[in-house]
Amino acid sequence: MTKLFWLSAVAFLAAGALNAQNVAGDWLGAIKAGPAELNIALHITKAADGSLKATMDSIDQGAKGFPVDSITLAGTKLNFAVNVVQGSFEGTLNPAATLITGTWSQGPGGIPLELHRGVYTPKADPKPAKPSDIDGDWHGSINSGQGELEIVFHIINTEEGLIAKADVPAQGATGIPVTKVTRTGSALTLEMRQLGGGFDGTISKDLKLIDGTWSQMGNKIPLVLKR
Repeated sequence: MTKLFWLSAVAFLAAGALNAQNVAGDWLGAIKAGPAELNIALHITKAADGSLKATMDSIDQGAKGFPVDSITLAGTKLNFAVNVVQGSFEGTLNPAATLITGTWSQGPGGIPLELHRGVYTPKADPKPAKPSDIDGDWHGSINSGQGELEIVFHIINTEEGLIAKADVPAQGATGIPVTKVTRTGSALTLEMRQLGGGFDGTISKDLKLIDGTWSQMGNKIPLVLKR
């Protein structure tokens, strides 16, 4: 009986060790910093020699294929770095190889980050409806402190109400989803939870501009959108 138990335990430990090395695949997680929440996808592949390679997507920013410059798995400890965003991650893979729990670092301090196996499936946009009087493309520039940063909002009326997406051409980001669009008379709010902020403005009577403020992480910057 003792021998049988010991053999079963060895088999269990061996299976656990095998799973621990099986980190290849697709992983999803959300980086949360204050009011901001940024969903990411990590794609890991394993070469014949056992080395790992990976890319990362910033789902809510519409950015795909950020190169992961280095990635290693030592036992259950996973580490990777994404130099283009000056970010890095240190985490632990669970025995079933279904969850990685760790810390994302980008600048001073760190943010808890859990990655679970999964493939991101974008939600289909609602069916278009009769265009509203503000449907279309709206352009503006934000003074980032290091120069003007262009942002473009695409507003569309649908059967479920107004929706919008945003582009930041200088950063190569397109189709960033606006979390929520709220319009009350001439007041318009574009909430972008993934950025921890958004836009509040007033639509002009001639429908040619929306004069307002861009807010992000406690900072407020004037922003005027024009068709």
